[in-house]
Amino acid sequence: MKNAIPWGVGIVLALLVFFVGWFIYVETFQNPPVDIIEVDTVVPEDVRGDAFGEKAKEDSIRLYSIHSGDSVVSPITITGEARGYWFFEATFPVYLTDWDGRIIAEGYATAIRDWMTEDFVPFEVTLSFTTNDPFSDRGSLIFQKSNPSDLVEHDDALEIPVQIHE
Repeated sequence: MKNAIPWGVGIVLALLVFFVGWFIYVETFQNPPVDIIEVDTVVPEDVRGDAFGEKAKEDSIRLYSIHSGDSVVSPITITGEARGYWFFEATFPVYLTDWDGRIIAEGYATAIRDWMTEDFVPFEVTLSFTTNDPFSDRGSLIFQKSNPSDLVEHDDALEIPVQIHE
């Protein structure tokens, strides 16, 4: 009976050493510390503030009657041109969202001439809306490439921030 206590203490100490060692291993090797590296990113002046907006997409879609940061009032008619592959059956969807991402208007940009080309095709869409958000006039216009295949690799969109006014 005298040997039972040292064996029990030995087992507890062995388990304690095992768990402390396991914790150190997991923290050191499974979750290695991450070095933060600061990188100077130089954004060209002509796309500053719009790196993923109109300037980045101008080879696919160009807007003429509205631009990033413009004010919109209902109804708004938007004109521009998009490559023919943005259309399906001569249309592609356009959404106006409020600052929470809720859709407050939607419609279809319609090709004004033959859309069965890879060239730019002029389009037009008119959106009517009302907003019930008294706290913010911020929103976004989203131009979504038609994708009848539903394959993710064919998705594309242009989102530009706008100021919404009634």
